Amino acid sequence: MLYEEVLANARTCMGEYCKACPVCNGRACRNQIPGPGAKGSGTVAIRNYDKWQEICLNMDTICENRPVDTAFQLFGQQFAAPVFAAPIGAMKLHYGDKYDDLEYNDILVSACADAGIAAFTGDGTNPAVMEAATGAIGQKKGKGIPTVKPWDINTLKEKFGLVKACGSFAVAMDIDAAGLPFLKNLTPPAGSKSVEELKGIIEAAGVPFIVKGVMTVKGALKAKEANAAGIVVSNHGGRVLDQCPATAEVLEEIVDAVGGELKIFVDGGIRSGVDVFKALALGADAVLIGRPFVTAVYGGGAEGAACYIAKLVAELEDTMAMCGAHSLGDISRDMVR
Repeated sequence: MLYEEVLANARTCMGEYCKACPVCNGRACRNQIPGPGAKGSGTVAIRNYDKWQEICLNMDTICENRPVDTAFQLFGQQFAAPVFAAPIGAMKLHYGDKYDDLEYNDILVSACADAGIAAFTGDGTNPAVMEAATGAIGQKKGKGIPTVKPWDINTLKEKFGLVKACGSFAVAMDIDAAGLPFLKNLTPPAGSKSVEELKGIIEAAGVPFIVKGVMTVKGALKAKEANAAGIVVSNHGGRVLDQCPATAEVLEEIVDAVGGELKIFVDGGIRSGVDVFKALALGADAVLIGRPFVTAVYGGGAEGAACYIAKLVAELEDTMAMCGAHSLGDISRDMVR
C-alpha cells in the first residue's frame, strides 16, 4: 500500500472535519473543534508545523560509508526508531464514525508494536477506553504506553492497576489536558496538579512515568522534582491554549535545563522523518506524532499505519546518511541551522 493510497482512502471516511491533507499542517482545519483543529485563532497548530520547516539541515557526506542504525532504547526496551504514536481520543467526535476509541487504539497498538515502535494510547471518561487500551497493550507484551488524564488520585490508582496488569513498561499523563472542556466541572475534580500531588501520583504508578504537556524550563524542572522519568514537550497540538509558542521554539532551552536527567520527547507538527531528525538534533530523545497516525489508520487500518511508519523510518535513515550520522548518538546540533 502506498502512502498516497492511504491518504486517498482516508478522505472517503474521515467525517466532515478532517480533510486528510497531503501534509497535515493545521491550515485546512485551523480552529475546527469538534475536529482536529486548534483552540481559538487556530494558529498554534500551524505554528508548530511551520517552525520545524524553518529549520534547515547541514549536509555532510564526507564521512565513513556504512549503514545507518535508527535503533532506540527506552526504559530497558528496544525500538526500531525514536518515533511513537501520540495519544488521541474521542475519535468519532473529531474524525468520523469509522472507528471508536477502543477500535482505534486496538489497531494502533498492534500496528506500532509489529513495526518495532510503540503507541501512546488515549483515555476518556468512559472506563472502557483505558480497559481496552491496556488490553491491547497486554496482547503485545506491554509494548505500548497508556496515557491517563489528570484525574483525581483514586481514579488514577484504578487506572494504574490496569497499567500494571497489562505489563506496560511505562505510563504517561497528558497533564495539559487540564485545559480540555470535558475535564472541567467533574466530580471528583480533574485538572492541574501541584508538584507534591504529581510526586504522589508518580509513586503510585509504579512504572516509569512520563509527563506530557511541558512547555517551559520551569515546568520541566517541576516534573523533574516530582520524579518523572520523562517529559513530552507538547502544547497538545494547540488544542488547550491559544497563542503559545511552537514546541520547536522551546525545545532547546528545555533540553539545556534537564537533558540527560530525564527522557525528553517532543510532539507538535512533526510530520516526516526529516522533522524527526531535526527534533533529535535539537536534543530530543524521541518524538510523538498524532494526527497523521489517525489519517493512516482511517485510510488503511493496520496496513496504513505500517505504511506511514515505514515512510518515517526511511526518511529518517536518508536524512541521517546525508548529514553524516550513522546512529542516533551521532546526531548533533551542528547538523541543523
